Parts: sequence; structure tokens; C-alpha cells
Amino acid sequence: MLHIVATPIGNLGDLSPRALEILKRADLIACEDTRRTWALLSAFQIARPEMISYRQGNEEQTGERILREVQSGREVAVCSDGGYPGISDPGYRLIRQAAQADIPYDIIPGASAVNVALLMSGLSTSSFTFKGFPPRKPGALHRFFEEEAALPHTLICFESPYRITPTLRAALEALGDREAAVCIELTKCHERVARGFLSDLIPQFDGKPVKGEVAIVIAGNNAKFSR
Repeated sequence: MLHIVATPIGNLGDLSPRALEILKRADLIACEDTRRTWALLSAFQIARPEMISYRQGNEEQTGERILREVQSGREVAVCSDGGYPGISDPGYRLIRQAAQADIPYDIIPGASAVNVALLMSGLSTSSFTFKGFPPRKPGALHRFFEEEAALPHTLICFESPYRITPTLRAALEALGDREAAVCIELTKCHERVARGFLSDLIPQFDGKPVKGEVAIVIAGNNAKFSR
């Protein structure tokens, strides 16, 4: 069996009992960074299993090995550095290949920065669009938001802590001044959420260093959340 295991995005207490059991009994764990996953296993006193790196850059080759291991009868757990494999992390190709080949797999639910950021933002949760990481080039970044301008869905994206300001500016230009939230280090001890209109948030981050994981949430096209 292939197990797609969600792991904590920060607080280790968010590892589910089911995920813990899978990680304990897995014959092989495929993970983004073996050092980070080993730190997680050590925190729960799990004996070190066989581990391999499954990350962007070796997905195709390592994915083939993972599927062979499953077909040979081994229990294989796949996890990322935090959250769900396949959600802005390696895993999508592997899951698709398993589905196409009728190789059995299951999803072990857990923490997700997408859902946590949405709820922490205080914005509408009735419908939302997760857009992953925005492009870096200015034109592509503007189009990234512009194509959502007329839609009512709350927007969620991840971003580098070094690119918060350019992304907020591009969103303001493409979407107009809407309510938004910048969520930093969710579930961790230095968790911080800045809420306000885009035009108010930009000066809060312009030229100010930020450390950690970042999710940006922006209101959809709704007069209630715009000015």
C-alpha cells in the first residue's frame, strides 16, 4: 500500500494518531528532506526506517522506484516537509501514476496551511481558490491575479518571505483594494497574521525582513470586502 501522509506544518502536536501509526509501520518512507523527516520521527521516538529523498528534481526516477516497492508488497509512506504531499510539494505525479496503474493508495489527513490560512484570515470561506506559488516575473505575476479579478472566490497563495511586498503590490494593481491577510509561520511559536486592505498591508512589509513560511489570503470580487 502507498500512503500519502500529511505532516505538521509547524506544531508537532498536529500529527494525527493515524499518521503516527503509518510512519511507525512503514517499510520505506519517501520524503522531501530526510533530515527534517528524521527529526519528526525522532520527536515521536520512532525507530529510523529505510528512507529515501523524494523531491522536486528527482520525482520521476524516485517515483518509479516507490511504485515498484508498493507493487512488491511493501508499505511505503510519502510525506513532505509539512502539510500534504502534492499540494505545492512533490507528490502529484506519483499519485496520478498510482491512480492510472490501479496501484492502491490512501490519503492520511492532517494539517494544511491552505485551510489554516483561510480560517485565520477572517475572510469568506464559502468558496476559495488555492493558486500555489505566484510567478516571479512582473508581467506573469500581474496576470496571475488579473485572471481572478472578476471572480468571487477568496484567493490563497503561498509566497517566499522575501517577495511579500511585490506580490501584494501586484494584487492591488490587478484586483483593486481588497481585504487580505498575510499569514506567517502558521501553528508555530512565532505565528503572526497581519490583516487589512492591500494598500494598508504593503507598507507593513515594505523593506521589513520576514522569516518563515508565508501564505497570503485575498478577498474575492465582493463589494463587502473592497474599497
